Parts: sequence; C-alpha cells; structure tokens
Amino acid sequence: MKKRHEQKLVILSVILFVLFNAPVLLLFNKIENYFGLPLIYIYIFGVWFLSVVFSFVIFKKFDE
Repeated sequence: MKKRHEQKLVILSVILFVLFNAPVLLLFNKIENYFGLPLIYIYIFGVWFLSVVFSFVIFKKFDE
C-alpha cells in the first residue's frame, strides 16, 4: 500500500474518533425524529456509511 493511502486511512480514523466521541454524539442526542428515527441514529449510521464509502474509494485507488 502506498504511503499516501496509509496517511488517508489514518486521517479518516482520527476524524471518525472525533465524530464518535461523546461530546459530539451528545450534540445529536435530541428527542426530534426524522423519518421516524431519532436524530442520533441517523447521525451514527450516516457517519458510519460515509466512512465505509471513503474507505472503499481509498482502497479502490490502492488497486491502481
């Protein structure tokens, strides 16, 4: 794996650590519902989905 791809994955890991940290999660811990789901569920699964997509893009460039 190229060095820059490793660096991108490390940066992604640090960003995910910050986004899943308690103070940030508490910002979305509200009673409001969107599409019948609590806001915190939408936030957690949205961030998780985006991290999977970004990781996939990074690994696809690794194949080149």
